[in-house]
Amino acid sequence: MRQDNGIETGKPARPPGPGARTDRNRKRAHALRADGIPAAVKWIGLGAIAAVWTVAIQGCATYTTPAAGANLKALADEDIGALMEVEPASPFPARIAVVRIQAPGYASRTNIGYGAGRYSVVTARDIRDIEDEDLFARISALPMVAGIAPLSRIILPRNPESIKDLRISAARLRTDLVLIYSVDTVFHIEGTPLGPLSLITLGLLPDKKAFVSSTTSGAMVDVRTGFVYGVSEATEREEQLATIWNTQDIIDGARLKSETASFRSFVGEFGKLWKNILAQYASGETS
Repeated sequence: MRQDNGIETGKPARPPGPGARTDRNRKRAHALRADGIPAAVKWIGLGAIAAVWTVAIQGCATYTTPAAGANLKALADEDIGALMEVEPASPFPARIAVVRIQAPGYASRTNIGYGAGRYSVVTARDIRDIEDEDLFARISALPMVAGIAPLSRIILPRNPESIKDLRISAARLRTDLVLIYSVDTVFHIEGTPLGPLSLITLGLLPDKKAFVSSTTSGAMVDVRTGFVYGVSEATEREEQLATIWNTQDIIDGARLKSETASFRSFVGEFGKLWKNILAQYASGETS
């Protein structure tokens, strides 16, 4: 059929010949894989599976907070009459033994406590850089200190029950005083403290403030009589956003920084305590 302008209209389209493909069929053929699943659908499906798997891994991964510090008061003699009768007997200059104790069954990502009694003893250097030679040298350099030595597990009882057990071990080293200290670390999220052995789920704490606080407390005890010359304490904290708490290493790094700062402050406080001890109990000695 023709119009006046000479252009043909209404002419039926020629049917495709055998084996011919339209452009749509060609695109569809390229979009299909051998298994018959469209490529775009397959990639979307794989991406969704990967995303779900990533969330599942983050949701299942957790960090366990360490056990608490040891309760020094609970390990001492509770008989008031007996406590009042105890007298200091250490000579000055004095040899000092040092030991760190924690709650029974103490474990962190960097150490495991020794002993199965009422407390455990941390004999290895658990806290990064805090029990190094420089800090022990600061105590050794104090006036009237004849020497300092850590208690090792080879002279410790397997089931420690009281401070007396530590005094006996210190006596084996021929020391006069024993500095007993403990580190208590608490994790806080949005102002809420998490108790010992709590589980922190990694990567699921968006926009929340978190910090780790550590308190190092210690007592200076007479090896011969059990007389307590004094106590000292220091607290420090490491504050961060909880959004970066997405790996166990990062969370444990915050613990180590907090405990390191706490112990260093404790060493400074111990210097003040030692000065007071000398003023009260070694005033007749020559410094």
